[in-house]
Amino acid sequence: MIIRYSPIFLRTLKKADVRVRKSFKEKVLIFSRNPNDFELDNHLLKEPYQGLRSIDITANWRAIYAEKSEGEVVVVYFVLLGTHDQLYQEEK
Repeated sequence: MIIRYSPIFLRTLKKADVRVRKSFKEKVLIFSRNPNDFELDNHLLKEPYQGLRSIDITANWRAIYAEKSEGEVVVVYFVLLGTHDQLYQEEK
């Protein structure tokens, strides 16, 4: 598995509270070992993020990613990071 990050994702992570950054580091390690670990609550999303997936970073923060196979390698591309309200507010 290869993990990549969008520029927007990296900017948001850099500006996030140290607690969120530390939690993300821990969760991405768990994710790299087992993307379906129950602690991540990995799940498919509906509109407007249909086709993307989300994992829990903290009780309120989520990381949204796309998954693509390139030959035999799976590439995970983290595209958005934010609180539940920030990410899903656009739905309304």
